[in-house]
Amino acid sequence: MAETQIQNGNGNGNGNGNGQEGWRHRLYIVIFGHETPAGKAFDTVLFIAIILSVIVVMLESVSGIRARYHNLLYLAEWVFTILFTVEYILRLLCVPSPGRYARSFFGIIDLLAILPTYINLFLVGTHYLMIVRVLRLLRVFRVFKLAHFLSEADVLIRALKASRVKIFVFLSSVSTMVLVIGATMYIVEGEEHGFTSIPQSVYWAIVTLTTVGYGDVTPQTVFGKFLASIVMIMGYGIIAVPTGIVSVELHQAAIKRKPSVVCQACGLRNHEEGSNFCRECGAPLEAPGGEKSS
Repeated sequence: MAETQIQNGNGNGNGNGNGQEGWRHRLYIVIFGHETPAGKAFDTVLFIAIILSVIVVMLESVSGIRARYHNLLYLAEWVFTILFTVEYILRLLCVPSPGRYARSFFGIIDLLAILPTYINLFLVGTHYLMIVRVLRLLRVFRVFKLAHFLSEADVLIRALKASRVKIFVFLSSVSTMVLVIGATMYIVEGEEHGFTSIPQSVYWAIVTLTTVGYGDVTPQTVFGKFLASIVMIMGYGIIAVPTGIVSVELHQAAIKRKPSVVCQACGLRNHEEGSNFCRECGAPLEAPGGEKSS
């Protein structure tokens, strides 16, 4: 859409307009045009730079590596930041609506990718937030024509939206359960066994119910261990509930996305994939395009 706008704004788009519009158009083709050799080269270099910058941030967080290569990592961090800053400014210069791009998803991500380094000059330690640069790799779906992955993501999002009410009811029930269990364990075990408060006991209930089991707080009494055993067994059943809910909604969303095969004889829909005959009346089925199923 933005590419169409800039071509329309540049007359015939071949440089016959004024000089400013000409270089803006050429710059746009390089930065946003994924079909040209220059555009592909720019995207490839950009992806490599993003990956390297994320690696630099990760290495800088390791104390041994930071102590030995601090100056080199600090220099690399600023080199990548300056490069991404120049790239961000060029993107704003070549798009038809800079404000609109700045407020878009990728525009915000591009800005967040460079801000932490500058903020670190005033608030030490914030440069680790540069790990957000990894989100810029989402452009790989658009650049390398992986749009079908985005359609699959759309199915997942629709399934999560469809199951949100059921998940909310489920989480509300679990929250009530852990409050009751936590309060009971606080009464049974007491502070002398590590259950120093109801919030601490609720924390234990959550850790146990989710089968994480850190072991920092453990029951000591017979009744406490019996209750803990029940909670552990319940945990396995509870974990399966949201999985089943989302799985059903995923199946429904996938069915809705696929073209429905309708029996022309009886009108029955949603036959099994690859079916040649109607499961109701036995009549031959037609593919969504109108051809007979083989």
